Amino acid sequence: MKFCSFKWFILNSSFPPKFDPSNQRIICWTKKMRIAEISSPELRRSHDQESGPHSHTLSQIESSIKQLELHSPSTILPEALSSDLRSALTQLTQLAPFPNSVCLSIWKLSYRLWNACVDLSNAFAASGIKSSEEHAKLRQVSADLLFLAADVVGIPSPAFKCASFFYKTGLVWHDLNKFDLASSCFEKATDLVSKVEISSISDYDERKLVLNLNLARSRTAWEVSDRNLSIMLLSRSKNALFGISENYKALASQYLMFGKVILSKNEVSGVNEALKLMNEALELCEKGLRIAKTTEETLALKDLRAKALRFIAAAHLQRDEFDNVLKCVRVLRDGGGDQHPSLSVLAMKAWLGLARYGEAEKELKGMVINKGIPEGVWVSAVESFFQAAGTAGADTAKSVFLGLLGRCHVSAGSAFRVVNRVVGDSGGGSGEGSRVRAKVAAELVSDERVVALFAGEEASKERTAIHALLWNCAAEHFRSKDFQISAELFEKSMLYVPYDLGNRMLRAKGFRVLCLCHLGLSQLDQAEEYITEAEKLQPDIASAFLKFKIYLQRKDHCNAIAQVQAMTSCLDFSPDFLSLSAHEAVACQSLPVAVASLSHLLNFYSLGKPMPAMEVVVFRTLVTILTKETGHASDILQYIKRALDRVSEIGADCFFGIGEVGKREKNWFAVNAWNFGVQIGKEKSYGISAQFFRLASEFYSIKFDADIEDYNLMVCKSLILCVSAIIADEKQTNSTLLETEVKAAIELSDRAGKILLSSSAISLQDEHKETSTESDFIFMHTWSAYDLYSRLSDMGQKQMLLIKSFASSKSCNPLHLLQIGLDASQGPRSNPEVAGFALNSCLSALLASPSPDYQYVALILRKLISVSTIFKGDTDDAVISIYKQAYRIMVGLKEGEYPTEEAKWLSMTAWNRAALPLRLGQTEVAQKWMNIGLELAKKVPGMQTYRSCMEDFVSGYEKKFLELGNGENRPIMVS
Repeated sequence: MKFCSFKWFILNSSFPPKFDPSNQRIICWTKKMRIAEISSPELRRSHDQESGPHSHTLSQIESSIKQLELHSPSTILPEALSSDLRSALTQLTQLAPFPNSVCLSIWKLSYRLWNACVDLSNAFAASGIKSSEEHAKLRQVSADLLFLAADVVGIPSPAFKCASFFYKTGLVWHDLNKFDLASSCFEKATDLVSKVEISSISDYDERKLVLNLNLARSRTAWEVSDRNLSIMLLSRSKNALFGISENYKALASQYLMFGKVILSKNEVSGVNEALKLMNEALELCEKGLRIAKTTEETLALKDLRAKALRFIAAAHLQRDEFDNVLKCVRVLRDGGGDQHPSLSVLAMKAWLGLARYGEAEKELKGMVINKGIPEGVWVSAVESFFQAAGTAGADTAKSVFLGLLGRCHVSAGSAFRVVNRVVGDSGGGSGEGSRVRAKVAAELVSDERVVALFAGEEASKERTAIHALLWNCAAEHFRSKDFQISAELFEKSMLYVPYDLGNRMLRAKGFRVLCLCHLGLSQLDQAEEYITEAEKLQPDIASAFLKFKIYLQRKDHCNAIAQVQAMTSCLDFSPDFLSLSAHEAVACQSLPVAVASLSHLLNFYSLGKPMPAMEVVVFRTLVTILTKETGHASDILQYIKRALDRVSEIGADCFFGIGEVGKREKNWFAVNAWNFGVQIGKEKSYGISAQFFRLASEFYSIKFDADIEDYNLMVCKSLILCVSAIIADEKQTNSTLLETEVKAAIELSDRAGKILLSSSAISLQDEHKETSTESDFIFMHTWSAYDLYSRLSDMGQKQMLLIKSFASSKSCNPLHLLQIGLDASQGPRSNPEVAGFALNSCLSALLASPSPDYQYVALILRKLISVSTIFKGDTDDAVISIYKQAYRIMVGLKEGEYPTEEAKWLSMTAWNRAALPLRLGQTEVAQKWMNIGLELAKKVPGMQTYRSCMEDFVSGYEKKFLELGNGENRPIMVS
């Protein structure tokens, strides 16, 4: 575009850039604003004739401008360009003031520079490139050049034209967030226009510039948080409206914008200030409407007024001033029939705040009819209504949402938001309200129209989200033991799992959790149906385990045990599931299943795989489970034996563990083997009892490196009881031990004997530490060893040595000797020598006591007489000596102190023993026995009659014997 003269251009050109008032950015240019070559010959000659110190600087500036005009928009602006221009401007400033012709040249250069910047800006905008800081610096130079020659003669309103350059440069700095530079430009522009009285400004563009400067300065002050200055500048702008409705609208928009910013921060202290600003905007709209001249101006102000009223209503809502909200809504609806979507939301929230849920529900349902309400608005309204109305609003929210599905397109995202709001925090709630909300959510998501929203690849993200939402809610109810609601939600979540290969695992997972829910409800048939479906999709260990749980709850032990075996064949099997199966079986009191599970678990320890627990723990658990029911002694024995075998295989440290833990585990098995031996022995199952005691001795024999405690005593006791139980079992079953069995038992007995003689068993021999129990154990060992020795030939001498050793020990008890003597004196394996020694030793011990028990003394004497009679004959002096010993014992005793019947028996048997010698003519022997009988009778009270007869017989026998000189037999008194 060419001009005939520069002056004509200045007089007739409009302001260079045109701005969009909504965002204050340059969007287009009405003219390119290029300065053409000056065609007037006179002006050209005057310009060519000018010379001076400033001509070189102007040439430098013009050279830089030409460089800029030739710059390609596709490349970055060089920093040297702006710095060269700024340097030249500084030099030029030092040469001021200038003649008018120079000022005109500066103006020309300023406009050329500005237009070059405009061309670059338009090119950048077309390419989507933002203006750079270098571009702003060039505009700043252009404005400063114009300001340097602002007082040019012959140009109307040069101050306003210069101010417009600073204003627009400030806007560029503002967009670059350089608020200090922007503020500096706006202040220079303000200083330029302030020199003119406002009342004298008549040009429309100049009036608009005055207002825009104030608004721009206000926005910049707001950005740097100088709120007081910002509001002050807005108030000052009221003096620059010039009665133009568009200016009222611009100022009202700025007030409203600041009010919205404050309101959006949701600060209680800021709501009042926001209301004040928005009321200012509303008042400006009202004033602007009074002076509006065109329909367009009126509609624009009405729209802004309605917008201000809506935000005022929102501010009142934020302050819980619900009546004021309803007033604003009523004004908007009654005044201009405003049907903005937010009105229904504002009214509904106000009614909810007043707890008038009926009116709120009407507003919400009215949105279904109003097709102009955007999707996001009614979704937000549904959320708000449900949040306020709670469980009571669940059905309403559902019906409104389903109604909206019928009248407009609803996105999957919106449906998810509504379902999420309905579910809310109901997951895991224990109240009835939580269950109601969960049920409503289940009904909502099961609607075919809702399910259809989530179909297709485009809704895959939302489909995954709603599945996760329903799943998590169901999981929370499951954890709260509300299995009915949980099952329903899990089932509905399956509607959002596609039937494709990639989701087989997810569907299988859904069937498994449904199985768990029905297990919790004891609906075993339904649970089995679901787990069967899961196995079809994914035959893994989890499905196999759940089927195992179903069998457990049915008390179907056979199938449960078979399922345990089936689990081990799964590809993802882990021994942990066998441990878990055992726990489940114990919880269901299915002890055979628990035993089977742990038995299978034991088979994996020899494979060297990582296991869920130590092998010793499994054995211990097995034994503990078996003890809960009677009749499992043989099974317990079997597992304790297996445990001992594993100790032999892998070592005590590996099996039991090390340190104190290992010692405790070992002692547990040893003590339990002992206890089971005692318990089974009391039940007279001596064969199994013997094996338990044998195991106890083996466990007690195991030693750890750090063992301080000596378990030899328990080893000894266990061996003694083991041998005793073997002998008792033989007698109970009327069987005979084989020679190999006898020798094995003797080995055990000898082992116990060695321990008894070892230094570790000194406590058994220490009279200060000896207890009756320990003495009993020593006796048991002696008696058992004696019994076993008697079964083998050439063991008589060893038997005698054994009994003599026992008799000489501190642990010897006379009654123990009595027992040994009695046993040795009878039966097919009797030993009269041992019997005599034991009985005589017992008799000596009894008589040595301060108060002998003469009942036992009498019994021992009778047994000694019997042994001597059987093995030595009546003529043996040993028998006579026993009778004489009995007589000597009775001498000096009080009447009745020695058992009377026993004394009578001694007297009569001694008298009767004279009969055979008399018949055989052994008068001296007969005389001895008669004398012994008579002497004993004298010591027995109540035998006076017998004694008289005896005396008479003896006198007559002696008289007759002397007369006849022979040994004629006479009748002898018998007992």
